[in-house]
Amino acid sequence: MTLKELNPGQSARIEAVDARQPGVVRLMVLGLIEGVEVQYENSAIGGDPMEVSVHGTAISVRRQQAGSFRISPISTNV
Repeated sequence: MTLKELNPGQSARIEAVDARQPGVVRLMVLGLIEGVEVQYENSAIGGDPMEVSVHGTAISVRRQQAGSFRISPISTNV
């Protein structure tokens, strides 16, 4: 599963990053790295870009680039 497959409100942990696509390294510098927890907050009209929260900071990610981040969904069951 990749970051672009998350639904609004869902959380996930980044498991792997494919940094070959332009712009992905910039997103890694902003905090989207392996092991970090992200939450899909919102998206623009049409769904692109999507807004994810990382360590309390909102980051806009184009869906094409979001496909470079392999994730594991985090269960919210208590």
